[in-house]
Amino acid sequence: MQQNCLKRKLSFLSLVIPIYNEEASIPYLRTQLEAFLPSLSCERIEVVLVDDGSTDASRELCEKWAKDSHYVKLVIFSRNFGHQPAVSAGLQYARGEAIVILDADLQDPLSVIPAMIEQYEAGYDVAYGQRIARQGETWFKKFTAWAFYRLMQKCVYKDLPKDTGDFRLVSRAVADSVKSMPESHRFLRGMFAWVGFKQIAVPYVRDERRFGDTKYPFSKMLCFAWQAITSFSALPIRLVSLWGALVALIGFVICLYAVYAWAFDETVRGWTSLMGLIALLGGSCILAIGLVGEYIGNIFEEVKHRPVYIVAKTVNIDQEKSSV
Repeated sequence: MQQNCLKRKLSFLSLVIPIYNEEASIPYLRTQLEAFLPSLSCERIEVVLVDDGSTDASRELCEKWAKDSHYVKLVIFSRNFGHQPAVSAGLQYARGEAIVILDADLQDPLSVIPAMIEQYEAGYDVAYGQRIARQGETWFKKFTAWAFYRLMQKCVYKDLPKDTGDFRLVSRAVADSVKSMPESHRFLRGMFAWVGFKQIAVPYVRDERRFGDTKYPFSKMLCFAWQAITSFSALPIRLVSLWGALVALIGFVICLYAVYAWAFDETVRGWTSLMGLIALLGGSCILAIGLVGEYIGNIFEEVKHRPVYIVAKTVNIDQEKSSV
């Protein structure tokens, strides 16, 4: 399949790295990037750091890095807006022909990037990292991650790749397509899959986190999954509709039984079945109203047309020279 793709040469690469309270990781990240980037064959390389309202010394470390290195751009948010808005800002400011999205903790190893570039030069517009193993994580974390991606594929978008995070290389055409999508509730993994283009997996082993704590504990993973489902799919509404139809069918059967009991004088004076039916119907109605409310809330957020993020400061953004 690869031989049928159009060959091209990558001359300008951007790396987009969201930063949130990564004070312990940034020195290591800087050392690794400064050693790794010259090994790439690209003529020009830029690193776009996006500080997502960090409350530790991350901002100061990033500012020093940007002032020391002309190829490092820095975008500083006015507050914490979240990982997906930070990546979106990086896509907005990146100017490369291709863009690699990378987390600051380097659990996704830099050594995978040349393979992604190779796929880009073979003609693919998206080369996404697909985890075949996750080192240094508990069985519970591995299981919840496994379940998360399969739930997303079933409930959000059938073509969403399994075991794939935000670590990927995207072409300028893909980045521009995603930038043109104005929604506030952003699920970039689904958006990258939705835009289409030629996509291919690059398998790799995810490294153990060296510094700090994960920014996606189980509670945040649940919130992220719920936001992804409600912002990218109408499946929950359809499931509630099916549940309503099932409850209505149960109610109809109970009504037939009541008529039968009345006709043959087999009625039993009591309240157990009545209270059970009321609880079932009442709970179903509240569930349906709450779910519809989630979608109305999303609509409310979207129609306000507020920006996805607010930039307080930038460093090196207007500087034309961006090469290692």
